[in-house]
Amino acid sequence: MVRAFTDDDRWLFSEGLHDRVYEVLGCHLDEGGATFRVWAPAAAWVSVVGDWNEWNESAHPMHSIGTGVWEARVDGIGPGDRYKYRVVSRHDRYRADKADPIGFHTEAPPATASRTWSLGYEWSDQNWMAG
Repeated sequence: MVRAFTDDDRWLFSEGLHDRVYEVLGCHLDEGGATFRVWAPAAAWVSVVGDWNEWNESAHPMHSIGTGVWEARVDGIGPGDRYKYRVVSRHDRYRADKADPIGFHTEAPPATASRTWSLGYEWSDQNWMAG
């Protein structure tokens, strides 16, 4: 289950004190798809574009959830899909496609897209760690 962006997260983030921001920003996969969140404080509009929507900016617009954070839910995607955030600035309507600054996986250079990925991994080295 994807963790919600709570009032506590908003306060910690706006104060520069959030030490686990990767838990609430970026792309978080679950059984049905993914939740995307990105900090874009100077944006007039943001969408998530990728392989699943043919990089169509109107397919998955994001909505502002406060403190400059934008969010969108995309159903039916899984690990490995390429994506970027299409950001339109409030300043002169400048438009750019941006990789996810909290992305958990990326394309190999020179390509620059982020990839949907899960950090869920069950470690099995308890005996070795116990030494």
